[in-house]
Amino acid sequence: MLKKPTDKTNLPSRHVTEGPARAPHRSYFYAMGLGEEEIHQPWVGVATCWNEAAPCNIALNRQAQAVKLGVKQGGGTPREFTTITVTDGIAMGHEGMRSSLASREAIADTVELTMRGHCYDALVGLAGCDKSLPGMMMAMVRLNTPSVFIYGGSILPGKAPAGADVPEEYRDRDLTVQDMFEAVGNHQAGNLSDAALDVLERVACPSAGACGGQFTANTMACVSEAIGLALPNSSGAPAPYESRDQYSIASGAAVMNLIEKNIRARDVVTRKSLENAARVVACTGGSTNAGLHLPAIAHEAGIEFTLEDVCEIFRDTPYFVDLKPGGQYVAKDLYEAGGVPVVMKELRKAGLIHEDCITATGKTIGETLDECKGDADGRVIYPIENPLSKTGGVVGLKGNLAPDGAIVKVAGMEVQHQIFTGPARVFESEEDAFAAVQERAYEEGEVIVIRNEGPAGGPGMREMLTTTAALSGQGMGKKVALITDGRFSGATRGFCVGHVGPEAAHGGPIALIKDGDVITLNAIEGTISVDLSDEELATRKEAWKGDRETIYASGALWKYAQLVGSAKYGACTHPGASQEKHIYMDL
Repeated sequence: MLKKPTDKTNLPSRHVTEGPARAPHRSYFYAMGLGEEEIHQPWVGVATCWNEAAPCNIALNRQAQAVKLGVKQGGGTPREFTTITVTDGIAMGHEGMRSSLASREAIADTVELTMRGHCYDALVGLAGCDKSLPGMMMAMVRLNTPSVFIYGGSILPGKAPAGADVPEEYRDRDLTVQDMFEAVGNHQAGNLSDAALDVLERVACPSAGACGGQFTANTMACVSEAIGLALPNSSGAPAPYESRDQYSIASGAAVMNLIEKNIRARDVVTRKSLENAARVVACTGGSTNAGLHLPAIAHEAGIEFTLEDVCEIFRDTPYFVDLKPGGQYVAKDLYEAGGVPVVMKELRKAGLIHEDCITATGKTIGETLDECKGDADGRVIYPIENPLSKTGGVVGLKGNLAPDGAIVKVAGMEVQHQIFTGPARVFESEEDAFAAVQERAYEEGEVIVIRNEGPAGGPGMREMLTTTAALSGQGMGKKVALITDGRFSGATRGFCVGHVGPEAAHGGPIALIKDGDVITLNAIEGTISVDLSDEELATRKEAWKGDRETIYASGALWKYAQLVGSAKYGACTHPGASQEKHIYMDL
């Protein structure tokens, strides 16, 4: 016997499933083996970034099947679809990195188009690698559907095999891909043999999953829980763990509860929940890329939450979770120590969490934390009253070199290394800088300036991990500083300042710097300045031609460069919810 049909009066899927005029549409559904009951249930898009590009995404297909089980158990009809992803670890250090940030917009756009085109009522989004996480969350908020996010899980840490002929520093400890990028610098410096490099590259990444440190993927996975779009502790279990399937089933069931209660993505993503998310990034020493992605998610909700706002929260949030790259541990260790719920419980002790924010469970953050039984272990998660440092692992900088702000990760940096003054050595692209680093064509004490790598100027706002990791591998990570209008990987360490804005392509002061100009970076005071008068900067600006050509005169990257806005607001490519004239769910 068929159960009572769902009242679809206010659900988008009514446009394809209900009434005599939709008989042709229903014939397609029967062609795919759906029955009458399934056709008239709520329809849930199950969007996944599965591909064979990298280990981050390879397990998503399996988890999507588990999500579909949960949707079916909750009385919904799941429809799986895929979108693209560009994996930063593979794209790093060459032209491919230009596609990375642009892929975030493509993911959000393609999920939106699929949901609109097929009139799905809710969304469960699965993502594994860096830009796919914010891209999926941006789509949820843009559409304002009942939504649940689920992370594909982190990679397991690697180990050098017993007896392997590798330097002492690589033995008896967890290895991540960060070690491999830095091993390249060690190899170039003559401190690592070809044979040792070969051994390490075979063991550093032993399973499916995203990079294991608190790099961008795990940072944004923590954000998904803190902001309320993901179920509590769902981001923690490594990709190979079978428990990921249980979280996936629960996420499918949860979205059906949200449909019933009409709890939508913008009910979850509010100014308060964005602040909660920024707190978690800060206290875990998360990726500087959160300073780009949180404003972009806010943009989709019509909330102005800029890089400056993010950095303000970073400034007064203690750093107390000891994760790589600044610390010792990886995502698996955080999960075993209790995960994001325990971290947020510690923040709550200091009154740094908004407890009234609603979440994907239908409960508030406060109610969720009341159910959390874990406590800080003092090893991975320190008690908030005894933090690793009193301010966040990521801080903002502002000054005459970056009027729109900049960002630097200081997690793991000693206080004495958080102030740096030196002459500029200017490079017009990452390739030029990396070549100079390989040839040791720079001096200790310099500030390396890499410009024309912003969202529009790159185009694509590339990450500079290849260059920064090579510097670290050469033992120069604390002896030079680096600034750019591009980005840094979450795996970057050292005094590396990114998101300098306005970018060079838009005539920002970074475009006007010359070799030898004295630059001062002060992460304690939050300043970034060049020792030039306003008059001198104005004179240089007047002489600046601003006509640097790129080879990207057509195609997706050209289109991206024309549309992309300032990094301060998240480097978005459309006006956002503040300008919208309808909400998808209400059409």
